[in-house]
Amino acid sequence: MSDLVIERVAPEETYKTKAYSALKHAITNMDIYGSPEPAWLDERQLSERLGVSRTPVREALAMLEQEGFVKSLPRRGIIVVKKTKREIVEMVQAWAALESMAARLITLNASDEAIKTLRPLMQGFGESHRPREHLGEYSSANIAFHQAIIRLAGSKQLADMTDNLLLHVRGIRQITIGRDNRAERSIQDHLGIIGAIEQRDTERAERLSREHTLGLAAYVEQYGDKFFD
Repeated sequence: MSDLVIERVAPEETYKTKAYSALKHAITNMDIYGSPEPAWLDERQLSERLGVSRTPVREALAMLEQEGFVKSLPRRGIIVVKKTKREIVEMVQAWAALESMAARLITLNASDEAIKTLRPLMQGFGESHRPREHLGEYSSANIAFHQAIIRLAGSKQLADMTDNLLLHVRGIRQITIGRDNRAERSIQDHLGIIGAIEQRDTERAERLSREHTLGLAAYVEQYGDKFFD
């Protein structure tokens, strides 16, 4: 658990939902695909590091298992789940369908003021500040962009459906974004999507958003054996 960064739960927040939030945040920020070694979690150590009893930790882990983030193995312990290549491709394909609908809804329903918040997310990257040379910074901007697309759609159902899916896809994007000039292509795709949304070109915004994410699915399909089981 050396790479698991956990924030200690405050005394007034020692409920299973707070332990759940802290553990979920820590797990989804782990670089689980960056190492071939499995990531095991120890309930007692988690309890000590969170500053709570083992009961809310156990309950939080049960919630995370239901969401597919961890798996309890009898007589072995709890392991952070690494998705297979096929599972990853299917998750990205599902994300493409949902986010492209979100892009469509933005063009139809979002205010001009809301749409204006998209372009600044990509500002600061260019010839003098290439994404591939600032991957950590661009990775954060990339996630913020995709979160904004879902948020600006104004659909609670879409937001609920994509909540955990984005967290799973986030780790996949982080490990692929620095490969094969994908960061540069990513920002160009984002700018194209933003332009279509600004013009309220519904069909183009939906198509570009879908193609952008399906490009990730195709990349994982072709090269995923290198870094996914």
